[in-house]
Amino acid sequence: MTETSELTRVPVFAGLPDDQVLWFIDQTTELRLQPNEIFMREDDHADAMFVVLEGMLQGKGDIGGDSVVVPMDAGSVTGMLPFSRMTKWTLTGTAITSSRLLRFPSARFPELVQKVPLLAQRLVGVMSDRIREATRVEQQRDRLAGLGKLSAGLAHELNNPASAAKRATSQLRTTMKRIKDASHALGARDLSAAQRAEIEKLEASLVQQDGQPPDTLTISTLEEEIDSWLRAHGQDDLWQLASDLAHKNIQPAALDRLFATLDADTARAALVRIAASMEIANLLNEIESSTSRISDLVRAIKEYTYMDQSPVQNVDIVKSLETTLTILNHKLKRGVTVHRDYQRIPFLVNSFGSELNQVWTNIIDNAIDAMGGQGELRVRTYREDACVVVEIADNGPGIPEKVLPHIFEPFFTTKSVGQGTGLGLDTAARIVRKHRGQIQVNSKPGDTRFQIWLPLAEAPSN
Repeated sequence: MTETSELTRVPVFAGLPDDQVLWFIDQTTELRLQPNEIFMREDDHADAMFVVLEGMLQGKGDIGGDSVVVPMDAGSVTGMLPFSRMTKWTLTGTAITSSRLLRFPSARFPELVQKVPLLAQRLVGVMSDRIREATRVEQQRDRLAGLGKLSAGLAHELNNPASAAKRATSQLRTTMKRIKDASHALGARDLSAAQRAEIEKLEASLVQQDGQPPDTLTISTLEEEIDSWLRAHGQDDLWQLASDLAHKNIQPAALDRLFATLDADTARAALVRIAASMEIANLLNEIESSTSRISDLVRAIKEYTYMDQSPVQNVDIVKSLETTLTILNHKLKRGVTVHRDYQRIPFLVNSFGSELNQVWTNIIDNAIDAMGGQGELRVRTYREDACVVVEIADNGPGIPEKVLPHIFEPFFTTKSVGQGTGLGLDTAARIVRKHRGQIQVNSKPGDTRFQIWLPLAEAPSN
């Protein structure tokens, strides 16, 4: 039989009067479990509280799509608690070692509150700790899910320019060999200074030629004209060169002077070198563009996370929004048009910058999903008294009336397991409140608007 001294070694029972402890023991059933023996099973009716006296147990189950393992050591209280709304076990409880525990039926909870009020108060504290821990785990899960989605999108965004730069570098090696061979062929010929000057002049003018590439039909027509022109001058196998010249919008007339001053073989070598020079210029531009895109993304990531910056600082709200839009570009570019309406005053808010980015991310990500990846996103900032107001709106189907009152509640979501960040709006609301601001939403079909008020760190100059 359980002794009062044994039970008072459990923290929630410490210091309780002996008669109250004895009353509690009298209402319990002592369970002795062998390893792997189950004392509560997931989805069965929840009807008892358990006090672990000896041994080691664990609760294991699936919560929110994730496998959860909760250790239960000697001195812990588990199962159903007073005032809990639990109706079914969420975990399966199993003994890891030989264990002893007391089972207190939930039907006796009203008497417990009357007979042992201090224990009831302590158990409410245990339940509060359990809720806080569950909330922390759920928020961490949402953050990790959101981070996973962002990481996948950023990896794709980084992979595109990286692959383009790698591909251009590989092509550059091949083209460098072509220009080297053509230069050797020209060097072997006895060219006058005037002829060399003509080749270099034409090469420089074509390589430096810039502008928008022509449309596909124009390229096709021009390629046929250049190919016919080359064949007329005895060059029957330069169709690839004709294609390269057409893509740069080179007209056949630009080649007339070259063939007028050089023999056919020399002009051919000159054309091959000129075409290779043009391709090298294009490849270098592609590499520069790709690496610049990578650099821009890395800078956006650093700004988004406020890496290497103090945790609390004045944050430029417009810059914060633009960084978030850059991070989410992999979703926006599929069919979302972004309309910006920023007041020209640089709004600064004293804040935890990375947390504000999480607010914008959750709202914008939800808007994109609501629109099915196709629609208009409107981002607006303006000043109202001593606050900056950030408005994020979309032209999606709107939030259903029955859902609208619940969107800021913890754990509320309309999304399936593994989809994005849930809704994440309870997190957004908590961050806004932490910054002494407020958030509200108005929604109807075709116009859903989130508005966030944040106090200005300093008044903008007029």
